[in-house]
Amino acid sequence: MNTDEEPRLRTSYNARVPLLMVISDELATLLRSLLSALPRIDTVTARPKTVDRFVDKAFRLDDLTGVRKYSNPLDEIQDQIGLRVVVHYKSDVERVRVAVLREFTEIEDLPKEQPRPDMFGYEAHHFICMIPLDMRQKYSPPIEFFELQISTLFQHAWAEANHELGHKPTTPLTYDQRRQAAWAASQAWGADEIFQSLWRQFQAAVPPEGTPAGPESAKNM
Repeated sequence: MNTDEEPRLRTSYNARVPLLMVISDELATLLRSLLSALPRIDTVTARPKTVDRFVDKAFRLDDLTGVRKYSNPLDEIQDQIGLRVVVHYKSDVERVRVAVLREFTEIEDLPKEQPRPDMFGYEAHHFICMIPLDMRQKYSPPIEFFELQISTLFQHAWAEANHELGHKPTTPLTYDQRRQAAWAASQAWGADEIFQSLWRQFQAAVPPEGTPAGPESAKNM
């Protein structure tokens, strides 16, 4: 790495943060309006990537090749603007996904999950979407896309609690500490599965609106 590269990159990205913040807020307002009729939406948040996290990501190396992932990070890093929707249950993720794709043009639609069934870790549904044309014309942003994550309450809670411990620890985690983090991830996964199952059972037990009462119901009226 050139000794001047990090300060230049930090300065260049810092200069665009105020505009990214304006666009983030406008995207969040649009997304909240889009999802306002859907049930079980916990939160919709938006933010530009912080300068420190951007610079950290800009110099990451590929695990296999050891080569830097981004040759031009100011153009290539796709989550300079990030939006997150947190929902109650796993089945709500697909409902939000369908609504999002009616409004935004996606260039990547990827569920983030562990490839091995015996492993547990961060899970969510990630999109890379185009910033709407009217916003691009209005603001002329330095990038044309943003990242959107849809996660459940348990996925979000685990990710937030684990971020500093698992991604940027001041000292490397020990073997036992990594096992503890994996155990917590498995508990979050199990809680999601159980609450999803309970919700489906509840839905199956509730008769549709307008269904005539059966004999037992009529007797108790």
